[in-house]
Amino acid sequence: MRIYPAFFRVVFSGMDPEKAHQIGFRLIRLAESTGASAVLRRITRPHPSLRRTVMGIDFPSPFGLAAGFDKEGHGIPALADLGFGHIEVGTITGRAQPGNPKPRLFRLVDDRAVINRMGFNNDGADAVAPRIRSARPVLSERFGATRPVVGINIGKTKVVELADAVGDYLASTRALAGQADYLVVNVSSPNTPGLRLLQGIDTLRPLLAAVGREADATAGRHVPLLVKIAPDLADADVDDVAALVLELGLDGIIATNTTIARTGLVTVPDRIREYGAGGLSGAPLKKRSLEVLRRLRSTLPAGTAVVSVGGVETAADVRERLDAGADLVQGYTAFLYEGPFWAWRINRGLRRALASR
Repeated sequence: MRIYPAFFRVVFSGMDPEKAHQIGFRLIRLAESTGASAVLRRITRPHPSLRRTVMGIDFPSPFGLAAGFDKEGHGIPALADLGFGHIEVGTITGRAQPGNPKPRLFRLVDDRAVINRMGFNNDGADAVAPRIRSARPVLSERFGATRPVVGINIGKTKVVELADAVGDYLASTRALAGQADYLVVNVSSPNTPGLRLLQGIDTLRPLLAAVGREADATAGRHVPLLVKIAPDLADADVDDVAALVLELGLDGIIATNTTIARTGLVTVPDRIREYGAGGLSGAPLKKRSLEVLRRLRSTLPAGTAVVSVGGVETAADVRERLDAGADLVQGYTAFLYEGPFWAWRINRGLRRALASR
């Protein structure tokens, strides 16, 4: 089960990171389409002791896959077979877009990190919605009542002006809310020009209120709504967003997205400058992500969910986030380094920790 890091060094480390991601994802989907992952499902399925109810939803495990890995809903059942308690699809935009020019994904192996400036490359909400719709009954058939949860993360189309952002988010909401177990408004990626300006309270308030109303109306039920924030927000701004979440009655916050900071890295500065702009994810985010989690949890009541993401690599990391007040924990970057049994190892570690208490 631990041979993957060696396999990564030999096969993937010298390959273009985006190409390596595409190949790895195809292999995961191939295992599912040929039936091979049915064996994995029996091994990796989270133990019933890990179940928890968050936002009124039953999660088979508190640990899930963050948005960014499956941007377009191509591999939801395949990823579920690896043991993730939830899969967050996206970021999806109202219109199809190719994303930023390549190369746009870079590994910092010594830092266990990644820099990306993908730019929300996806087929658009109308194309992605049928894929998610078809995946949900597959999950129910395979896993039963406590199936892996499907979250949907939406963002702004690049060519849409900030003044028209609400309408763009609403187009995605109308297409996708009916397929979402929960919905996330992403205003914190550094790779869409101006997007982070939407984190300002005066612009964020009408956006979240409109998306919440539209989501519930479209789905004919309450769709839990969360907002995803950046680690680069000042503490006072984090407090303001938390207050807004309470004011609007949102279901939660996802903290945090990637960072534009480049401090404390082992990778030589010349290499980092060569890679250029983009969001940094992985182990270097651990400290700030944990700080934001603790700040949010000290402010928000127990009924408001906090989903912690950033620098999560091990079961001990997940336990630390849960002990600090996270309701759910997500990871992504370590998946690239640890391989397909990563979620299984984390769930196994969580079960052992629970049993030892």
